[in-house]
Amino acid sequence: MTRPRTGIRVAGTALLFGLGIVVGLILQNVWLGLVLALLVWLVWFLGYESRQGRNAGIHDEDNGIEL
Repeated sequence: MTRPRTGIRVAGTALLFGLGIVVGLILQNVWLGLVLALLVWLVWFLGYESRQGRNAGIHDEDNGIEL
C-alpha cells in the first residue's frame, strides 16, 4: 500500500485557485475565475486519482468513476 500524497494535492489545489483568482482579475470578474478554477481542479483531481489507482484510460474495469 502506498502512502497518500496529500502535499501534491494541496499544492495543486492552491496553485489552481491562485491562477483562477489571477485569471478572474484579468477578466475583471473574480467569481468567474474561481468557477473556472473549480472546473479545472475537478478534472485535474479526477485524473490524478485515476492515475493513483492505476486505472487511467478509457478501458477501466469499473467503467470509470461511479458514485
